[in-house]
Amino acid sequence: MKVRAPKNRTIDLTNEDRERFSQGLIRLDGDRALADLLNQTICQDVLEALRHLPPNFVDLLIVDPPYNLTKTFNGQTFRQCDRPTYTAWLERWITQLKPALKPSASAYFCADWATSTVLYPVLEKHFTVRNRITWEREKGRGAQANWKNASEDIWFCTVSETYTFNVEAVKLKRQVLAPYRTLAGQPKDWDDTGAKNYRLTHPSNLWTDITVPFWSMVENTDHPTQKPEKLVAKLLLASSNPGDVVLDPFLGSGTTAVVAKKLGRQYLGIEQDPDYCCLAEKRLALAGTDPTIQGYADGVFWERNTLNAQRSRPKKSTSKA
Repeated sequence: MKVRAPKNRTIDLTNEDRERFSQGLIRLDGDRALADLLNQTICQDVLEALRHLPPNFVDLLIVDPPYNLTKTFNGQTFRQCDRPTYTAWLERWITQLKPALKPSASAYFCADWATSTVLYPVLEKHFTVRNRITWEREKGRGAQANWKNASEDIWFCTVSETYTFNVEAVKLKRQVLAPYRTLAGQPKDWDDTGAKNYRLTHPSNLWTDITVPFWSMVENTDHPTQKPEKLVAKLLLASSNPGDVVLDPFLGSGTTAVVAKKLGRQYLGIEQDPDYCCLAEKRLALAGTDPTIQGYADGVFWERNTLNAQRSRPKKSTSKA
């Protein structure tokens, strides 16, 4: 285990953790009943596992596959390939994955800018593509001979014209810079809190309020492409309801399963690396005692770096002189 600085909150995996959490992992060698799959982590290659999943049981699909980049995941390297090869790889698992979805299911697919150009034509063949979310990924070093790559995409797809979208659940609390008042002097569509004023705004497809996990955050792990819990929470709250089943076929360090547990959804994750599977199970155990999601509180999402300041601000006095 790595030696961390005193204030480093990165979740580590000890040998005792591996022994404990590996016992709860499952592997599919044949078809299983749905009840045996819910709220489980499958430790297996995705193509092997998908053929044994039951049909039409998934309400929400969240997919964060290896992008078409050379990247090492715990000693295993996914290598960049030409577009036809990557397209064929996408087709292989997407065609096996789709039968598991309900007709009313929604699906979100993550990608960087280059992978998006290959992914979109494949998605268009199998789903109704409804939008492309672009989120600001502010972490990372600058480029010397190019623009810094500081954004990623999430493709929003549905199986049919019938799907869930809970717009009220994913509104963003934004600071009001030029507030309006009624003729009577009352705030119009915003909250008067004193020093700073906030209002709820409709969610757009441009997200600038996401913080990429880093060493001082309790959700941080050593997974090289870990997605923030706040990001996944937006997808779950918008496109599923309590008790719905969420599937993540490239689970990684477990963020989708963790957020599903925190928000009262059922989940199923597939991940081929045993260490990442155990890390996901450890995070799930921690979620049982700490259901908080950074940047999401009181039923709303807050702009980056505003929630703590708003909570620490003294409340406006209601007493009269």
